[in-house]
Amino acid sequence: MKSETTHPASFRDRSGFLFTADGRLHRQVNTSYKQEYDLLIDSGLFQALREKGYIIPHEEVETEQVGAVDAYKVLKPEPIEFISYPYEWSFSQLKDAALLTLEIQKIALDYGMSLKDASAFNIQFHRGRPILIDTLSFETYRQGEPWVAYRQFCQHFLAPLALMAQVDVRLQKLLTGYIDGIPIDLASRLLPYRTRLNFGILTHIHLHAASQRRFRDQEVKRSVARGEMNLTAMRGLVDSLGRTVEALEWKPEGTEWADYYTATHNYADQSLRHKVSLVESALDRIQPAEVWDLGANTGIFSRLASDREIPTISFDIDPGAVELNYRQSKETEDEWRLPLLLDLTNPTPAIGWNNTERDALLQRGPAEFVMALALIHHLAISNNVPMHTLAAFFQELGKYLLIEFVPKSDPQVMRLLAFREDIFDDYDQLTFEREFDLYFKQLQKDSIRGSDRTIYLYERKT
Repeated sequence: MKSETTHPASFRDRSGFLFTADGRLHRQVNTSYKQEYDLLIDSGLFQALREKGYIIPHEEVETEQVGAVDAYKVLKPEPIEFISYPYEWSFSQLKDAALLTLEIQKIALDYGMSLKDASAFNIQFHRGRPILIDTLSFETYRQGEPWVAYRQFCQHFLAPLALMAQVDVRLQKLLTGYIDGIPIDLASRLLPYRTRLNFGILTHIHLHAASQRRFRDQEVKRSVARGEMNLTAMRGLVDSLGRTVEALEWKPEGTEWADYYTATHNYADQSLRHKVSLVESALDRIQPAEVWDLGANTGIFSRLASDREIPTISFDIDPGAVELNYRQSKETEDEWRLPLLLDLTNPTPAIGWNNTERDALLQRGPAEFVMALALIHHLAISNNVPMHTLAAFFQELGKYLLIEFVPKSDPQVMRLLAFREDIFDDYDQLTFEREFDLYFKQLQKDSIRGSDRTIYLYERKT
């Protein structure tokens, strides 16, 4: 077995790197990291974290089989179903990832180690819960030294969470522009003055920003020289961060679609039941290995797939809907559903060095089965996307497509057109079928009882 492809996001870490071999992701541990890796294993820290489900399990592969240069160990981690990024997470997902990072740091200190990295990108959601995927994030704890990952934690977790909770939940999107986390001084400027009355935010953002401006590295050096960051102080710092994060709250009230299927949906009970049965029938017919639910709202139809133990990515543009979806999946311990934020008209781009560190949405596909229910009218009418462009786009996303056509006679479309000119001459069912038939083979077509809507099951043409 030989290394096939080095992962483009691994170049920053001198301790090792990720690569694919035989279609599986592997992690090389370089000889320079031998001492820390041995301590991680021999101290029992890795085992303790694995038993709690806090770190991704792995098996060691013989280095002779890999033939890599400078390899001390080669690890084959348990696969992650879908790689997601912090700017795609709901508020509670980012908060849970932050609290996990702090809990891992507390446990690491008990075993004589400390996290040298506190990047949000080191956390993934696996089987319904956050988990650390970077096994090489640890270093030997040295008495008197500050936590080297403190600033990174504040930039990747605390700053965006504070901005989301105290200003606007949509400020999370700043993370796409700042791959190293939101700068502390920027967060301090954007946060309202009242947050200076919050001891945690005052300490870890406002005063942190001020100390960066005044002292930079000199203050850190003086702190080490005075031995201020002993083990007790280190634990106190982690506890303080934990209390600050834990106290941050955001309630998904007043968002556009969070109550769509409870207070404002346009289906009679009979229509909704019929739509559910059609989705269930399609899932049972195809039995896909994975599902992407686009425009999932709070996940009512995503759950039909995850209840069948199908890994399901539940995408929606509305932060409130995604938040409620995640809270419900967490409450029910749904291991198969991953709610994520996504604006289909501006999908997640490839970012980072050479635009290769973090993958675009399409690079993480295609999915085997895509659902687009009550979605196409928003793309075509609200966002002026032509029908032929929509058909070509969905063709890239997956092998099977379950899509709902919502005609102009539908109350939802009538509301969309109420305050704008109807320039959408090509938005009709015949045009829809003609354009989608260019890329897909129609497997099934069903009218939803009690409505003018139609659901189509398509298979992509080869």
